[in-house]
Amino acid sequence: GWIREHRMAKATIETAIWDLFAKREAKPLSAMLGGTRARILCGVAIGIQPSLEALFETIARELEGGYQRVKLKIKPGWDAKVAEAVRNAYPDLAFMLDANSAYSLDDVPVFKRIDAYTPTMIEQPLAHDDIVDHATLQKEIATPICLDESIHSAEDARKAIEIGATKIVNIKAGRVGGLAEAKRVHDVCAAREVPVWCGGMLEMGIGRAHNVHLAALPNFRLPGDVSASARYFETEIIGEPFVVERDGTMKVPTGAGIGVTVLEDVIRKLALERKELRPD
Repeated sequence: GWIREHRMAKATIETAIWDLFAKREAKPLSAMLGGTRARILCGVAIGIQPSLEALFETIARELEGGYQRVKLKIKPGWDAKVAEAVRNAYPDLAFMLDANSAYSLDDVPVFKRIDAYTPTMIEQPLAHDDIVDHATLQKEIATPICLDESIHSAEDARKAIEIGATKIVNIKAGRVGGLAEAKRVHDVCAAREVPVWCGGMLEMGIGRAHNVHLAALPNFRLPGDVSASARYFETEIIGEPFVVERDGTMKVPTGAGIGVTVLEDVIRKLALERKELRPD
């Protein structure tokens, strides 16, 4: 559009329009987007821990909760040794690493050490606005690189894939400006046989519902960061909090639109500020 950037703000309006559109068609949002799954695969993200012991306790708790994939945040000094310890403790665990742009090409030796412990991927190891150095890094290491912050559009995804900067893409509807662009990113990746997964940004029930419906699209082949509502919130703003089943899946709502009941009274209670926009 003619207004550049401001993707989060755009997504706020655009996703609400998708919900209204699907409700008017009396169909689940996932069906309007082209979703094919009744359940999505769920993973969990674990932040930097004070010790390996604390990390193992957290991993054990999340696996007990049914999650199929564990994402571990890393930083310089908390990286290769963590991958080694986790692989030794959990020989069959599907785990990935998220660097949040904490490294540079000077750290190639670190990533080569990490290769030995076979993480499923490493997310955004280099600068948030880079694809060129990521392509250089991918040529040096065996672990697949997953791009997150570098991808703001389907065109970004196409370019990153074509230069070899990424083998997996994390799609966040908010980051790319809404569900339409998220679907376009999905389609670009699918056409090039690059799997995607759905990232999370601590959404409450309404935003989480949009993520669940998006993740029902066929190329979301890897467990995403769409976790149970209770993992983050004591109080939800929807009547049907999202739950991860014992098999590590989450049900896609089947009602019209996003398929959940918005608790207006809870929103009013929690809101710090309220503004209403009306067409008149």
